[in-house]
Amino acid sequence: MPTQPRIGITLGDVAGIGPEIVAKALASRKLDRRFDYEIIGDPRTKRRADAADWVAQGAHRCLSGELSGLVTAPISKQLLRDAGYRFEGHTELLAHIARTKRFAMMLVGGALRVALVTIHVPLSRVPRLLSTKRIAEVIELSHDACKRFGIRRPKIGVAGLNPHAGEGGLLGYEEQRIIAPAIRSAKRKGINVTGPWPADTLFHKAYCGDFDAVVAMYHDQGLAPLKMIAFDSGVNLTLGLPFVRTSPDHGTAFDIAGKGIANPASMIAAINLAAQLSQRRKATKN
Repeated sequence: MPTQPRIGITLGDVAGIGPEIVAKALASRKLDRRFDYEIIGDPRTKRRADAADWVAQGAHRCLSGELSGLVTAPISKQLLRDAGYRFEGHTELLAHIARTKRFAMMLVGGALRVALVTIHVPLSRVPRLLSTKRIAEVIELSHDACKRFGIRRPKIGVAGLNPHAGEGGLLGYEEQRIIAPAIRSAKRKGINVTGPWPADTLFHKAYCGDFDAVVAMYHDQGLAPLKMIAFDSGVNLTLGLPFVRTSPDHGTAFDIAGKGIANPASMIAAINLAAQLSQRRKATKN
């Protein structure tokens, strides 16, 4: 009898809610039945930093073809450092293991798909980290991700950095000098993308269906509206990897760990999205 494809699920920091939400998700009977699921990690470990090694193990097993996808429970940036990995988070570590330099974080929840140009950096550093090349890259990755969701001709909306998208230079020049050239570059490649739009109107347009994905310039610009509508069910999807990786859109929640009250909704959504995208990837290859 042929075996079903398998998705790996890392336990995350054992001092957080990772083990609890993984157990609850697997017991929920809400997971895609076309896949088997394997826990990567040991909840009884005495070394919390093992959680980072479990992520690396899962990534290597995806690259070898042993796993169809990877779902990661939360770990902290400090834990990564304690384990000897000099990366800001899961996204950067996985990109390093996969040897890809073109990657981005996309959050999926409710009616929104939001990709981030910069991720976990201080707000004061965002303007100087923006580049036309990087923004064009995230637009292209977002376009490709939407195609993987089955959208034939994705519509991408790009947010400005400044209030009112700079208002013609009165409130900032990044839109004219950096963001608009990236949009023109993506358009030349046949991508249906517009902007830069004021962020305070763009997300409403996307929520109403005018856009299939939004490209945001920084972390909170993109995550605040998404978490407003999908706080318990948002999913973090890594773009640009040669395998599917998702995770819940929340952290370790040390304050409620061990109390048995953690909500597994985001983990369930992350597992099912990994299954959905893994199935599409398999169908495309065949």
